[in-house]
Amino acid sequence: MTDISAVVAGPDAENLAEELESHDVAVSRIDGAVTGGTLEDAGIDDAALFVLTDLSEATGIAVAKERNPDVRAVVYATDSLPEFVRGQTDLAVDPDLLSASVVADELVAGA
Repeated sequence: MTDISAVVAGPDAENLAEELESHDVAVSRIDGAVTGGTLEDAGIDDAALFVLTDLSEATGIAVAKERNPDVRAVVYATDSLPEFVRGQTDLAVDPDLLSASVVADELVAGA
């Protein structure tokens, strides 16, 4: 049993949130815009992981890190990571290269 929480923002076609939940990670989801308010409502202040799947919401990484400097920012998307958030992103993974199951295993092991 883990004591890890995660906020997953954006569409999750690869079901990474479900894979995290299968490892007993408490997952909150943000389906719309990633803002300070939606991050707060999702529990970012206490989250160990912030997973972003929609890079049009990349500014959410900076907002998440501002609210919780210890959160691990993970991008799970096929799009290129914008330059302005590269320094704040802890891990970027292309779903075409690693399955959601493998990524979830590694995120839980590294938490």
